[in-house]
Amino acid sequence: MAVNLSFVSNEDTQKLYSHLYQGCNILRGPIYPEEYKTYIFPLLFYKRLCDEYTREINSALKESDGDMQYALFPENHRFIVLEGNHWNDVRNKIENIGFALQTAFRSIERANPKSLITIFNDFDDAKWSNKERLTDERLKNLLEHFSTLNLDDAHCPDDVLGQAYEYLIKKSRI
Repeated sequence: MAVNLSFVSNEDTQKLYSHLYQGCNILRGPIYPEEYKTYIFPLLFYKRLCDEYTREINSALKESDGDMQYALFPENHRFIVLEGNHWNDVRNKIENIGFALQTAFRSIERANPKSLITIFNDFDDAKWSNKERLTDERLKNLLEHFSTLNLDDAHCPDDVLGQAYEYLIKKSRI
């Protein structure tokens, strides 16, 4: 169940930072502190895209009296998340989760060529499918951890994600 923090208040933003730090703790061991942002931030961005896509679907469903075909029209979305590549699809995987994440990232880039074409490239140093560093169990724990947040636009303004990125950079220096 998603936590519906607004992240507009300082208290909620501090809760986000605490949540990010807990995510870093899940990576602790096989991933070095200077690499945390390489893994955490793309997950946050991916989660945000999927949460916003879900919010837009629900809004379009409400607007159209439940017409799913209408809700899926690209015109109803800022970004497209193709079937099988939503956060919940990857979250439901039990093996090869790192590969599923990489696949979803690339699918989102291809589905949004004008706005997101290389958005995940800055994080190509992440070795998502290296099971010696990131087991499926560890990735599953990380996905479950971030699944408790709702990062759509209504709950998490853009500037808060920017602040979260700065927070991760600071934590990477520890």
